[in-house]
Amino acid sequence: MDVGTLVADARRGRPRAVARLITLVENAAAAPGGDERLREVMAAFATATGPEAEGGRGPYGARVIGLTGSPGVGKSTSTGMLIRAFRRRGRRVGVLAVDPSSPFTGGALLGDRVRMQEHATDPEVFIRSMASRGHLGGLAWATPQALRVLDAAGCDVILVETVGVGQAEVDVARLADTTVVLLAPGMGDGIQAAKAGILEVADVFVVNKADRDGAQALVRELRNTVAPLRGPWRPPIVSTVASKGEGADDLLAALDKHTAYLDESGELRRRRLARARDEIETIALARLRARFAAEGRERRLDRLAERLVAAETDPYTAADELLADLG
Repeated sequence: MDVGTLVADARRGRPRAVARLITLVENAAAAPGGDERLREVMAAFATATGPEAEGGRGPYGARVIGLTGSPGVGKSTSTGMLIRAFRRRGRRVGVLAVDPSSPFTGGALLGDRVRMQEHATDPEVFIRSMASRGHLGGLAWATPQALRVLDAAGCDVILVETVGVGQAEVDVARLADTTVVLLAPGMGDGIQAAKAGILEVADVFVVNKADRDGAQALVRELRNTVAPLRGPWRPPIVSTVASKGEGADDLLAALDKHTAYLDESGELRRRRLARARDEIETIALARLRARFAAEGRERRLDRLAERLVAAETDPYTAADELLADLG
């Protein structure tokens, strides 16, 4: 099927077309001519934000919510809980669940989708598992383009569930309008929580598995971490038991409050502009690398590296020479 037909069907919300377009996006770098097809898709979606839903999408398109946290905190279960909550509101929901890829085979289990099987037959829910394919930061390299596909397909809310991440893998904060950081009792002491860089990107904290011992202590530790913060937005702390659906209403209320803050403060526009800048820069750098490889300049780089090792030049001068070759 040609790209134009796929794009038209995706804008009508047809799941098969959406799935095929995301596959095209994921495989674009590896497939011959894939970059040109990807350009065609993105050009077709440039002004497409799908039909607006009452009280939902607004002028900026779909609402993007990122869920991140360490392995085992219940990201997939919490994502499923949010799907149910947004569907009760009549929202069309898209989900991008990123799973880690094997460093040896490149394969991925894509197990997050298994935990959301109850939504598989809902035509207003689209769930896509994506392999990270070695991309660091908790996301897949094609996640921004996949977001555009889901946005144009008319999703009111897009949930992005990251790989189980560590302290510094916070790419989702640059991609999402609202970043939810999940924690659970028994994942570390107060010092560990305080030093974790991932906490600094949270717009909303969720203490999941709140029926376990140590949950209230974790909430207190988080409050002590958040209390010194100064700024227009102080992240709320929500306790949930996602496996039982407990705390869903409180979490939705916190998300709604943050959305209202984004709209009223102008922060949403700032975040969307920053996201667009990052996306453009990433594509430009990728094309620059491709051009560099295609024009056979790797030997030039090898020679410059040899000169650097021999102390005949410095790295900045060598980089200047390499860029000068590109014109």
